[in-house]
Amino acid sequence: MNRIAVLTSGGDAPGMNAAIRAVIRAGCDKEMKMFGVRDGYEGLIAGNLVRLRARDVGGVIHLGGTFLGSARSKEFKTPEGRARALRNLRELNIEALVIIGGNGSQMGAYELSKLGFPVVGIASTIDNDLYGSDVTLGVDTATNIALEAIDRLKVTASSHRRAVLVEVMGRKCGYLALICGIAGGAETIVIPEFEITPDDVAESMLDAFRRGKNHALVVVSEGAKSNATVLTQMLRQHQELSGFEVRTTILGHVQRGGVPSASDRILAARFGIAAIEQIAAGNHGILVGIHNGEMLYTPLAEVAANKKLLDLNLFQMAKTLAT
Repeated sequence: MNRIAVLTSGGDAPGMNAAIRAVIRAGCDKEMKMFGVRDGYEGLIAGNLVRLRARDVGGVIHLGGTFLGSARSKEFKTPEGRARALRNLRELNIEALVIIGGNGSQMGAYELSKLGFPVVGIASTIDNDLYGSDVTLGVDTATNIALEAIDRLKVTASSHRRAVLVEVMGRKCGYLALICGIAGGAETIVIPEFEITPDDVAESMLDAFRRGKNHALVVVSEGAKSNATVLTQMLRQHQELSGFEVRTTILGHVQRGGVPSASDRILAARFGIAAIEQIAAGNHGILVGIHNGEMLYTPLAEVAANKKLLDLNLFQMAKTLAT
Protein backbone atom coordinates (compact mmCIF):
# COMPACT_ATOMS: atom_id res chain seq x y z
CA MET A 1 0.00 0.00 0.00
CA ASN A 2 1.43 3.32 -1.08
CA ARG A 3 -1.29 6.02 -0.81
CA ILE A 4 -2.50 6.50 2.77
CA ALA A 5 -4.88 9.06 4.27
CA VAL A 6 -5.47 10.11 7.86
CA LEU A 7 -8.49 11.79 9.43
CA THR A 8 -9.55 12.98 12.88
CA SER A 9 -13.15 12.57 13.94
CA GLY A 10 -15.49 13.27 16.83
CA GLY A 11 -14.49 15.38 19.80
CA ASP A 12 -11.00 16.84 19.58
CA ALA A 13 -8.44 15.59 22.06
CA PRO A 14 -5.01 16.93 23.05
CA GLY A 15 -2.41 14.98 21.11
CA MET A 16 -4.38 14.55 17.90
CA ASN A 17 -1.99 16.85 16.03
CA ALA A 18 0.97 14.91 17.40
CA ALA A 19 -0.67 11.70 16.15
CA ILE A 20 -1.27 13.15 12.68
CA ARG A 21 2.39 14.21 12.61
CA ALA A 22 3.53 10.71 13.58
CA VAL A 23 1.32 9.05 10.96
CA ILE A 24 2.50 11.36 8.19
CA ARG A 25 6.19 11.13 9.02
CA ALA A 26 6.12 7.38 9.59
CA GLY A 27 4.45 7.00 6.19
CA CYS A 28 6.92 9.30 4.48
CA ASP A 29 9.74 7.31 6.05
CA LYS A 30 8.37 4.27 4.21
CA GLU A 31 8.10 6.32 1.00
CA MET A 32 4.31 6.30 1.09
CA LYS A 33 2.29 9.17 -0.34
CA MET A 34 0.36 10.67 2.57
CA PHE A 35 -2.89 12.62 2.61
CA GLY A 36 -4.99 14.38 5.24
CA VAL A 37 -8.78 14.46 5.23
CA ARG A 38 -10.29 17.80 6.20
CA ASP A 39 -13.19 17.86 8.69
CA GLY A 40 -13.47 14.18 9.50
CA TYR A 41 -16.08 12.00 7.82
CA GLU A 42 -17.74 15.08 6.34
CA GLY A 43 -14.53 15.77 4.45
CA LEU A 44 -14.38 12.15 3.36
CA ILE A 45 -17.86 12.43 1.85
CA ALA A 46 -16.93 15.72 0.16
CA GLY A 47 -13.61 14.36 -1.11
CA ASN A 48 -11.75 17.10 0.76
CA LEU A 49 -8.25 15.61 0.94
CA VAL A 50 -4.88 17.34 0.87
CA ARG A 51 -1.40 15.95 0.22
CA LEU A 52 0.80 16.12 3.31
CA ARG A 53 4.57 15.75 3.40
CA ALA A 54 6.92 15.54 6.36
CA ARG A 55 7.51 19.30 6.47
CA ASP A 56 3.78 20.05 6.32
CA VAL A 57 3.33 18.69 9.84
CA GLY A 58 6.22 20.59 11.36
CA GLY A 59 5.39 22.78 14.35
CA VAL A 60 2.16 21.00 15.31
CA ILE A 61 3.33 18.56 17.99
CA HIS A 62 2.61 21.00 20.83
CA LEU A 63 -0.74 22.23 19.54
CA GLY A 64 -4.05 21.12 21.00
CA GLY A 65 -6.99 20.15 18.83
CA THR A 66 -6.58 19.01 15.24
CA PHE A 67 -5.38 21.15 12.35
CA LEU A 68 -7.24 18.83 9.95
CA GLY A 69 -10.50 19.73 11.66
CA SER A 70 -13.23 17.47 12.96
CA ALA A 71 -16.97 17.24 12.46
CA ARG A 72 -19.77 14.90 13.43
CA SER A 73 -21.37 13.58 10.26
CA LYS A 74 -25.00 12.47 10.16
CA GLU A 75 -24.66 11.62 6.48
CA PHE A 76 -21.84 9.14 7.11
CA LYS A 77 -24.20 7.15 9.33
CA THR A 78 -26.29 6.36 6.26
CA PRO A 79 -25.40 3.70 3.66
CA GLU A 80 -25.50 6.39 0.97
CA GLY A 81 -23.02 8.59 2.87
CA ARG A 82 -20.60 5.73 3.41
CA ALA A 83 -20.88 4.77 -0.25
CA ARG A 84 -19.93 8.32 -1.29
CA ALA A 85 -16.96 8.31 1.08
CA LEU A 86 -15.79 4.96 -0.25
CA ARG A 87 -16.20 6.11 -3.85
CA ASN A 88 -14.08 9.21 -3.17
CA LEU A 89 -11.34 7.13 -1.58
CA ARG A 90 -11.21 4.82 -4.55
CA GLU A 91 -11.33 7.62 -7.12
CA LEU A 92 -8.36 9.25 -5.39
CA ASN A 93 -6.56 5.89 -5.28
CA ILE A 94 -6.31 5.98 -1.49
CA GLU A 95 -5.35 2.47 -0.41
CA ALA A 96 -5.75 2.68 3.38
CA LEU A 97 -7.12 5.06 5.99
CA VAL A 98 -5.98 5.90 9.54
CA ILE A 99 -8.83 7.15 11.73
CA ILE A 100 -8.00 9.00 14.96
CA GLY A 101 -10.92 9.23 17.36
CA GLY A 102 -13.15 7.68 19.99
CA ASN A 103 -16.19 5.41 20.03
CA GLY A 104 -18.24 7.04 17.28
CA SER A 105 -15.20 7.47 15.08
CA GLN A 106 -14.16 3.84 15.44
CA MET A 107 -17.73 2.70 14.73
CA GLY A 108 -17.34 4.57 11.45
CA ALA A 109 -13.99 2.88 10.91
CA TYR A 110 -15.66 -0.49 11.44
CA GLU A 111 -18.37 0.34 8.89
CA LEU A 112 -15.74 1.17 6.27
CA SER A 113 -13.83 -1.96 7.16
CA LYS A 114 -16.98 -4.06 6.63
CA LEU A 115 -17.21 -2.61 3.14
CA GLY A 116 -13.76 -4.02 2.43
CA PHE A 117 -11.68 -0.85 2.78
CA PRO A 118 -8.41 -1.14 4.78
CA VAL A 119 -8.74 0.91 7.97
CA VAL A 120 -6.61 1.25 11.11
CA GLY A 121 -7.96 3.19 14.09
CA ILE A 122 -6.04 5.13 16.73
CA ALA A 123 -7.64 5.34 20.18
CA SER A 124 -8.21 9.01 20.96
CA THR A 125 -10.77 10.45 23.40
CA ILE A 126 -10.47 12.29 26.71
CA ASP A 127 -13.34 10.14 28.06
CA ASN A 128 -11.15 7.00 28.11
CA ASP A 129 -14.23 4.92 27.34
CA LEU A 130 -12.98 3.14 24.22
CA TYR A 131 -12.60 -0.63 24.34
CA GLY A 132 -9.17 -1.81 23.21
CA SER A 133 -6.82 0.50 25.09
CA ASP A 134 -5.94 0.99 28.76
CA VAL A 135 -5.61 4.70 28.11
CA THR A 136 -6.62 6.77 25.10
CA LEU A 137 -4.92 9.76 23.53
CA GLY A 138 -5.79 13.01 25.32
CA VAL A 139 -6.72 11.53 28.70
CA ASP A 140 -3.51 12.51 30.47
CA THR A 141 -3.72 16.14 29.36
CA ALA A 142 -7.43 16.47 30.15
CA THR A 143 -6.88 14.95 33.59
CA ASN A 144 -4.08 17.35 34.43
CA ILE A 145 -6.06 20.37 33.20
CA ALA A 146 -9.01 19.37 35.37
CA LEU A 147 -6.77 18.63 38.34
CA GLU A 148 -5.06 22.01 38.12
CA ALA A 149 -8.48 23.67 38.16
CA ILE A 150 -9.54 21.56 41.15
CA ASP A 151 -6.40 22.47 43.09
CA ARG A 152 -6.99 26.17 42.45
CA LEU A 153 -10.66 25.97 43.43
CA LYS A 154 -9.78 24.19 46.67
CA VAL A 155 -7.55 27.10 47.69
CA THR A 156 -10.42 29.56 47.43
CA ALA A 157 -12.88 27.12 48.98
CA SER A 158 -10.62 26.65 51.99
CA SER A 159 -10.11 30.39 52.39
CA HIS A 160 -13.87 30.97 52.60
CA ARG A 161 -14.84 27.69 54.31
CA ARG A 162 -16.97 26.60 51.39
CA ALA A 163 -17.69 23.45 49.47
CA VAL A 164 -16.71 23.32 45.82
CA LEU A 165 -18.53 21.12 43.35
CA VAL A 166 -16.62 20.51 40.10
CA GLU A 167 -18.14 18.84 37.06
CA VAL A 168 -15.76 17.26 34.55
CA MET A 169 -16.40 15.76 31.13
CA GLY A 170 -16.60 12.07 30.27
CA ARG A 171 -20.07 11.49 28.80
CA LYS A 172 -21.36 8.22 30.30
CA CYS A 173 -17.92 7.16 31.55
CA GLY A 174 -16.77 8.26 34.99
CA TYR A 175 -13.05 7.65 34.50
CA LEU A 176 -12.02 11.30 34.33
CA ALA A 177 -14.07 12.26 37.39
CA LEU A 178 -12.79 9.25 39.33
CA ILE A 179 -9.11 9.91 38.61
CA CYS A 180 -9.45 13.65 39.26
CA GLY A 181 -11.38 12.98 42.46
CA ILE A 182 -8.76 10.60 43.81
CA ALA A 183 -5.84 12.87 42.85
CA GLY A 184 -7.65 15.98 44.08
CA GLY A 185 -8.63 14.54 47.46
CA ALA A 186 -12.40 14.68 46.95
CA GLU A 187 -14.81 13.85 49.76
CA THR A 188 -17.26 12.50 47.22
CA ILE A 189 -17.07 11.40 43.58
CA VAL A 190 -20.27 11.08 41.57
CA ILE A 191 -20.04 8.95 38.42
CA PRO A 192 -22.57 7.14 36.20
CA GLU A 193 -21.22 3.69 37.07
CA PHE A 194 -21.91 4.12 40.82
CA GLU A 195 -24.80 6.53 41.19
CA ILE A 196 -25.38 8.09 44.61
CA THR A 197 -28.22 10.37 45.67
CA PRO A 198 -27.99 14.09 46.41
CA ASP A 199 -28.72 13.22 50.05
CA ASP A 200 -25.64 10.97 50.10
CA VAL A 201 -23.52 13.79 48.69
CA ALA A 202 -24.88 16.22 51.29
CA GLU A 203 -24.15 13.73 54.08
CA SER A 204 -20.52 13.36 53.00
CA MET A 205 -20.12 17.14 52.97
CA LEU A 206 -21.76 17.49 56.38
CA ASP A 207 -19.39 14.86 57.74
CA ALA A 208 -16.43 16.90 56.50
CA PHE A 209 -17.95 20.03 58.07
CA ARG A 210 -18.42 18.30 61.44
CA ARG A 211 -14.82 17.09 61.37
CA GLY A 212 -13.69 20.70 61.18
CA LYS A 213 -12.51 20.73 57.56
CA ASN A 214 -12.14 24.14 55.93
CA HIS A 215 -13.66 22.94 52.70
CA ALA A 216 -15.29 20.00 50.96
CA LEU A 217 -14.69 18.85 47.40
CA VAL A 218 -17.19 16.99 45.24
CA VAL A 219 -16.14 15.87 41.74
CA VAL A 220 -19.00 15.00 39.41
CA SER A 221 -19.04 13.36 35.98
CA GLU A 222 -21.22 15.15 33.43
CA GLY A 223 -22.99 11.87 32.64
CA ALA A 224 -24.10 11.18 36.20
CA LYS A 225 -27.82 11.31 36.97
CA SER A 226 -27.06 13.62 39.88
CA ASN A 227 -24.96 16.01 37.82
CA ALA A 228 -23.73 19.44 38.81
CA THR A 229 -27.00 21.17 37.99
CA VAL A 230 -29.09 18.74 40.04
CA LEU A 231 -26.73 18.75 43.01
CA THR A 232 -26.24 22.52 43.07
CA GLN A 233 -29.96 23.21 43.12
CA MET A 234 -30.54 20.83 46.01
CA LEU A 235 -27.52 21.88 48.08
CA ARG A 236 -28.21 25.60 47.75
CA GLN A 237 -31.81 25.17 48.78
CA HIS A 238 -30.88 23.04 51.78
CA GLN A 239 -27.52 24.27 53.08
CA GLU A 240 -28.34 22.83 56.50
CA LEU A 241 -27.95 19.34 55.00
CA SER A 242 -24.32 19.90 53.99
CA GLY A 243 -23.03 22.52 56.43
CA PHE A 244 -21.12 24.37 53.71
CA GLU A 245 -22.04 27.12 51.32
CA VAL A 246 -21.58 25.61 47.87
CA ARG A 247 -19.87 26.98 44.77
CA THR A 248 -20.08 25.12 41.47
CA THR A 249 -17.72 25.06 38.49
CA ILE A 250 -18.47 23.19 35.27
CA LEU A 251 -15.16 22.82 33.47
CA GLY A 252 -16.63 21.79 30.13
CA HIS A 253 -14.58 22.03 26.97
CA VAL A 254 -11.62 23.73 28.63
CA GLN A 255 -10.41 20.18 29.32
CA ARG A 256 -10.23 19.32 25.62
CA GLY A 257 -8.33 22.29 24.29
CA GLY A 258 -5.09 22.11 26.24
CA VAL A 259 -1.50 21.84 25.13
CA PRO A 260 -0.79 18.07 25.06
CA SER A 261 1.31 16.71 27.89
CA ALA A 262 4.60 14.91 27.33
CA SER A 263 2.79 11.62 28.00
CA ASP A 264 0.19 12.30 25.32
CA ARG A 265 2.83 13.39 22.80
CA ILE A 266 4.77 10.16 23.31
CA LEU A 267 1.58 8.10 23.16
CA ALA A 268 0.62 9.86 19.92
CA ALA A 269 4.02 9.03 18.42
CA ARG A 270 3.73 5.37 19.41
CA PHE A 271 0.18 5.09 18.10
CA GLY A 272 0.93 6.86 14.80
CA ILE A 273 4.05 4.83 14.01
CA ALA A 274 2.31 1.58 15.00
CA ALA A 275 -0.64 2.36 12.71
CA ILE A 276 1.63 2.80 9.69
CA GLU A 277 3.63 -0.31 10.55
CA GLN A 278 0.44 -2.35 10.65
CA ILE A 279 -0.67 -1.00 7.27
CA ALA A 280 2.76 -1.71 5.79
CA ALA A 281 2.50 -5.28 7.10
CA GLY A 282 -0.90 -5.71 5.45
CA ASN A 283 -2.86 -5.65 8.71
CA HIS A 284 -6.05 -3.61 8.95
CA GLY A 285 -9.53 -3.63 10.43
CA ILE A 286 -7.91 -3.00 13.82
CA LEU A 287 -7.63 -0.39 16.54
CA VAL A 288 -4.21 0.63 17.80
CA GLY A 289 -4.25 0.87 21.59
CA ILE A 290 -2.02 0.14 24.55
CA HIS A 291 -2.17 -2.50 27.28
CA ASN A 292 0.31 -2.80 30.13
CA GLY A 293 2.69 -0.52 28.26
CA GLU A 294 2.69 -2.58 25.06
CA MET A 295 0.96 -1.92 21.76
CA LEU A 296 -2.39 -3.70 21.46
CA TYR A 297 -4.17 -4.39 18.18
CA THR A 298 -7.88 -5.10 18.64
CA PRO A 299 -10.20 -6.03 15.76
CA LEU A 300 -12.65 -3.20 15.09
CA ALA A 301 -15.48 -5.71 15.33
CA GLU A 302 -14.54 -6.30 18.97
CA VAL A 303 -14.20 -2.58 19.63
CA ALA A 304 -17.68 -1.99 18.23
CA ALA A 305 -19.24 -4.88 20.18
CA ASN A 306 -17.75 -4.26 23.62
CA LYS A 307 -18.01 -1.63 26.34
CA LYS A 308 -14.97 -0.64 28.35
CA LEU A 309 -15.54 -1.20 32.07
CA LEU A 310 -14.31 1.04 34.85
CA ASP A 311 -11.80 -0.45 37.26
CA LEU A 312 -13.71 -1.19 40.46
CA ASN A 313 -10.50 -1.03 42.47
CA LEU A 314 -10.20 2.67 41.66
CA PHE A 315 -13.63 3.37 43.10
CA GLN A 316 -12.83 1.46 46.26
CA MET A 317 -9.57 3.40 46.53
CA ALA A 318 -11.52 6.64 46.35
CA LYS A 319 -13.87 5.54 49.13
CA THR A 320 -10.96 4.47 51.36
CA LEU A 321 -9.06 7.73 50.92
CA ALA A 322 -12.13 9.87 51.57
CA THR A 323 -12.66 8.49 55.09
